[in-house]
Amino acid sequence: MSLSNRWRRLIDIIPSERCRAMARASFDLCIQRMRYGLPQSCALCATASGDALICSACTSALPRNGGACPNCALPGVAGSVCGACLKRPPPFATCIAAWSYAFPVDRLVQALKYGGQLALAAPMADALVKAIECSGQPCPDLVVALPLFPARQRKRGFNQAQEIARGIAAATGLRFAAGLARVREGPPQVELGWGERTRNMRGAYRGHPVLAGRRVAIVDDVMTTGATLSAAATAARNAGARDVVAWVVARTPRPAEGIAA
Repeated sequence: MSLSNRWRRLIDIIPSERCRAMARASFDLCIQRMRYGLPQSCALCATASGDALICSACTSALPRNGGACPNCALPGVAGSVCGACLKRPPPFATCIAAWSYAFPVDRLVQALKYGGQLALAAPMADALVKAIECSGQPCPDLVVALPLFPARQRKRGFNQAQEIARGIAAATGLRFAAGLARVREGPPQVELGWGERTRNMRGAYRGHPVLAGRRVAIVDDVMTTGATLSAAATAARNAGARDVVAWVVARTPRPAEGIAA
């Protein structure tokens, strides 16, 4: 485990929520100052990139999630509502995805999620912020990260969705809140077939009272079938959220046979 991950784990056990927030802000500021004080090499092509983690050439070449379904962000439907959402609308009102889950976005996501390269959360948050601004959608009241089961987060040392969500909140001034909890653990979604993922997520999340009456944006790294975000959105609505939207870094295409979002 990296030194930065150890510090984050120590911060997470501070009893006071206010003190935890102050400690995280101070730690993030230190990381940012270190980042901008040192020359960077692009995480994709290894050329000099100044103070950016991904150079401008690679950034402009990353696959955008254009022409997507406004409900579930499924790419390739010319911006109209896809057939699956017409048949069964998801429990979140809209979904915004910055990129398509294709090379080299998949490498970036895996480097953050499984390689512990937490600095990559910053360009992912930046890309999502730009996509959100371009969408013209109204701002939510709260930004919420899709949570991990506590044992899994302790093992990994961080939650990649939380790192991205905090970056979005910092860039936009929106309030970040721990509004969801993972209350039931199951096998990782990546290990399951598409049809099994919805069953695996049933009852997996619980919403907190802070969501009541609020418009909530739930942040995650990748959306595949939509089963995980649908379960989280349902929990948020059950907790009284007035409206729920989904924000994801990348969206994968759906198989030809179609799976409900």
